[in-house]
Amino acid sequence: MKTVLRMLLTAIAVVIIAKYLPGVEVTNFTNAMFVAIVLGFLRITVQPILVILTLPATILTLGLFLLVINAVIIMLAGYFVTGFSVSGFWTALLFSILLSMFQSILFSFLKEKEQK
Repeated sequence: MKTVLRMLLTAIAVVIIAKYLPGVEVTNFTNAMFVAIVLGFLRITVQPILVILTLPATILTLGLFLLVINAVIIMLAGYFVTGFSVSGFWTALLFSILLSMFQSILFSFLKEKEQK
């Protein structure tokens, strides 16, 4: 149940960010749900491989290269989901930063509900 709620909150964040960030388009909420599912899958499977392969660059940049990896994951999600598109790398980078911030805020409300 918690995973489904997190996916729903991620889809809401995707819709909100796509509405205000030029260069990011999502056609409807169903596609935003698919984006949330694909992002979760890519973060579980592809992201660890990319982190291991780019470990020297990540260490050299003191972890900032992980933002680049997140942008690549967003661009891959745009490739796999037909109703979701990101215009370029810099837009994907900004989208990933905003999505992380939105998820932190929304998931913090979820944790407060669990404690009560």
